[in-house]
Amino acid sequence: MTAVMNELGALGLVAAIGSQQGAMGRSATVYALGPAAGYVIGIDVGAAQVRAVAQGLDGSPLATVELKIAKQSRATIEEVASVVDDAAKAASLAVGSRGKVLRSIAVAVPRIVSRNRLGQNRRRAPEAVLQRLRQSVDAPILLENNVNCAAFGELHTGVAKGREIFVFLQVGVRVGLGIVIGGKLFRGFNGAAGEAGRIPFPWSLDTVPEREGLEHYLGSDALIERCIAGWSTSEAPATARELFDRAQQGEKEALLWVNRHAADIGRMVAGCIGFFDPGLVVLGGGVGQNPLILEEVRHVSRDLSWATEIANSTLGANGTVLGATRLAADYALAKILGETPDATVVLPWQETATDEPQPSFG
Repeated sequence: MTAVMNELGALGLVAAIGSQQGAMGRSATVYALGPAAGYVIGIDVGAAQVRAVAQGLDGSPLATVELKIAKQSRATIEEVASVVDDAAKAASLAVGSRGKVLRSIAVAVPRIVSRNRLGQNRRRAPEAVLQRLRQSVDAPILLENNVNCAAFGELHTGVAKGREIFVFLQVGVRVGLGIVIGGKLFRGFNGAAGEAGRIPFPWSLDTVPEREGLEHYLGSDALIERCIAGWSTSEAPATARELFDRAQQGEKEALLWVNRHAADIGRMVAGCIGFFDPGLVVLGGGVGQNPLILEEVRHVSRDLSWATEIANSTLGANGTVLGATRLAADYALAKILGETPDATVVLPWQETATDEPQPSFG
């Protein structure tokens, strides 16, 4: 065995990381994957940019790339697909000789991802943004929902590290929920678990709930619309970032609107607690990760449900891509070990793809 491990070590496939002493006999050398075992890439396809992170299977960081999407929400699927392909190529180029084999790529998209949804609508399917990448990369490509990836990132490198059960609530322009049960992502029958914006809203005697009404109400665009309509002192903020910046500086009316929004988020958190009893709720997204909302969210959710640990994400904008990278690494390692990997959708490399123009990605 020693000769075999020495040979694998000489090839860079394994590396000694320490030793362990048993009850009897000599101490045993502990090995882990080495730098030549290969690398993976995680990609986050956002509305305004594409982030890519390359990481060795030994856990070593290799490269980070961020490319802007020129037209943002007006970009076609084909244009976004080109940026995704460019980001993967740039990451691989930056890795250079440090990475011997690209084992897998995981791509996070703002879509419901499920095996039974593939191919139903070629022009709007969640895998459409991978059309160029599948031609240029000879490696398995994993497709996953972006909020699920963010939750997976929290599980392995964030405030939920090591937790068996928790939920990740993303609040920003849109809302979404990532659910971890038994240390694994819970995706649901259709891959749509966590589409919290679909909860009927509002409820009243004279109001019929609208489709995605809750997502619209809690989204940052609607928040600013309400601010502009109800602002009573100086000029109202134009963006959620400006609102929170002014609140951080102590402006009273800005703080009032932030607390109102935090109370609304707290009501949604109370619903999540009632559904899942998760023990921990991690708040992420452009609004959710802001510490200004935390105390009011805790207060309102505790009044409406029961005391539950609630924390802001500390991973910031990198949470989703870090989760995607970890998904890719776990998949690659499972394949090497002959185990069954946990992945929603794995797309094979393909030689040809349509050049037909595609509609807006946003």
